[in-house]
Amino acid sequence: MTAPHHVPGVRSVIGVDAGTVSLREADHLVHRLADGLRLPGGTVACTHLVRTADRRGTTVSFALPDEAAAQTVWQRLTGLADPDPGLGAVLGDRRHGPAPAARTAEPAVAEHVRRSGGRAVLYPGADRLTGTVTLADLLAISAIERVVVVGAPFAAEPDPRTPVVTQDHVRPEWRDGRLTLALVPAAGGTLAPFEVPNPTPCCADHS
Repeated sequence: MTAPHHVPGVRSVIGVDAGTVSLREADHLVHRLADGLRLPGGTVACTHLVRTADRRGTTVSFALPDEAAAQTVWQRLTGLADPDPGLGAVLGDRRHGPAPAARTAEPAVAEHVRRSGGRAVLYPGADRLTGTVTLADLLAISAIERVVVVGAPFAAEPDPRTPVVTQDHVRPEWRDGRLTLALVPAAGGTLAPFEVPNPTPCCADHS
């Protein structure tokens, strides 16, 4: 099942590497920066895995609604009163912070712009995906464009009336240009997100 969504281009996407290792740490970084930078509505924030000879961990990217919003957030990021000394960032041809960290953030921007990778933590409608919602409502009220049921036949389309038990933790990913949520069958004929929250969820006040 699908629904349309648009993400801005390279001049509207900020990449950040703050040395986070796990997805949990990256989620915390996204929420911390979202609060500190006062991100506008419509922002899509993603985590990205880094696997290079020099770095194993995670980076994050922020796709702002337009270039003007990106410029404003960039100014706030580079002007933080208590900056993380290891934080590197990139916006277009601009760089901030340690050069190695800024370079590591570049692939996150490229993935987000191409919509070829990235696990979305913040996106329109994410705050409404709590408790149990129908599949139809999940697609209608959020930026998620497509769902796939792990293990289901390739051509099978789940019933739009199927309840989805969100566990207040819904992390879709960019796949082939669409924000896609992987689901698995759950008890009682329901579905649930493939990714489950940590036993002690990070940023519980944000979830």
